[in-house]
Amino acid sequence: MRRFQTVLFDLDGTLVDSIDLIIDSYLHTFDTHGVTPPSRTDVLAGIGTPLRAVFAQHVTDETAMLQWIATYREFNLAHHDTRVRVYPGVVDLVRRIRSAGMRTGLVTSKNHSGARRGLSLIGLEDAMEVVVGADDVVHPKPHPEPVLRALELLDMPASTCLFVGDSHHDVHCGKAAGVATAGVTWGPFDRAHLEVACPDHYCATPEELRAITGC
Repeated sequence: MRRFQTVLFDLDGTLVDSIDLIIDSYLHTFDTHGVTPPSRTDVLAGIGTPLRAVFAQHVTDETAMLQWIATYREFNLAHHDTRVRVYPGVVDLVRRIRSAGMRTGLVTSKNHSGARRGLSLIGLEDAMEVVVGADDVVHPKPHPEPVLRALELLDMPASTCLFVGDSHHDVHCGKAAGVATAGVTWGPFDRAHLEVACPDHYCATPEELRAITGC
């Protein structure tokens, strides 16, 4: 029997290269609302955390919070389709996993509609059976709820699931949910970033992930 029957994926930094767009969207939001922006390094460190969690460090009023989120999303969506790129080999990887009969899903800190837009842009929307965004759960990553929600929708056990992501937030989420984890380093973060969370596997290329899944 194949070790993994379900493979769940993160989106940004794992399937798509949207990192510079995300950073610029944050910097634009801080600038628009008159707050001195953090460095690009500090913004990068927070990628994978929901918008509310990032902005809560600067905004306490709910009305202002909604304005900040709207500013971020307006800028991000305006530039999304021209600046987001799929990582080489990822589309083939996902389709091979599906062809091998494994179940698939997307678990992301992006909101649901934005996640589906990204999947549609790279031609993988039909390859994901379920999508769980930050607005689909009460507790987003690194809480286990997003992964557990995806498994519930798929009606699949945690014991045969692999969660693939590029950040320690993904690894912590997967471990807390009781699934195996794979940290990929073809995105913005290196192995040292992932080692603090101790993923079960490290993958420098999609081909290495293919070998782990056996497809």
